[in-house]
Amino acid sequence: MRIIAGKYRRRKLLSNTGLTTRPLTDRVKEPLFERLTSRLEDARVADVFSGTGTLGLEALSRGARSTVFIEQDSKAVELLKRNVNAIGCADDCLCWRTDVMRSSFRPKNVPDFVPFDLIFFDPPYRMIEGLLAGSPLYRSLERLARSTVSANNAMLCLRTPEHSQFELPPVWVKERGMTMSNMDIHLCRLERDDADYESECRDETHQQSEEPVDNDA
Repeated sequence: MRIIAGKYRRRKLLSNTGLTTRPLTDRVKEPLFERLTSRLEDARVADVFSGTGTLGLEALSRGARSTVFIEQDSKAVELLKRNVNAIGCADDCLCWRTDVMRSSFRPKNVPDFVPFDLIFFDPPYRMIEGLLAGSPLYRSLERLARSTVSANNAMLCLRTPEHSQFELPPVWVKERGMTMSNMDIHLCRLERDDADYESECRDETHQQSEEPVDNDA
């Protein structure tokens, strides 16, 4: 795996096919990032289910301001940190080992990294079948849509198996899609009425996470 464009172009990335992660190939990354070009400059990015950081690091290379990597698998996080350190972009990143199903998506004491402008959301394929209204994964997408987490008009990039059936919170409005290599990539824009949406979510905390951000090498 490697970064294919930008200031870190051709830098190699560690990955491990034995992990539960599925890094995107260059053949898929190139057309995806071409579609995201207008969104990347100075963007605050979240790479959710980041694996070893392929998407978030590509975004940084192409002009993003910062990336918060969110991943629970300890082996993936270890390789992610090695990638970040090898490239030399640690000041622009947070490597946060946490459970996406419970996360606030607001890392502690790092206000400059939010709200997010671009979110890569790449759950294990087995979770997509359960992406239905009220499910833990669905509620994670609701939390991501909050004004304290994501900017209005933020872009969500969701990868699913081809022809998957699932539900998204209505605030995530599909704009475009692409199908390649037996997968669908959905580009959705956040359309949120802040007052109404925050009222609907009042049963859940809006506070930043109390979990420490695991960003050590």
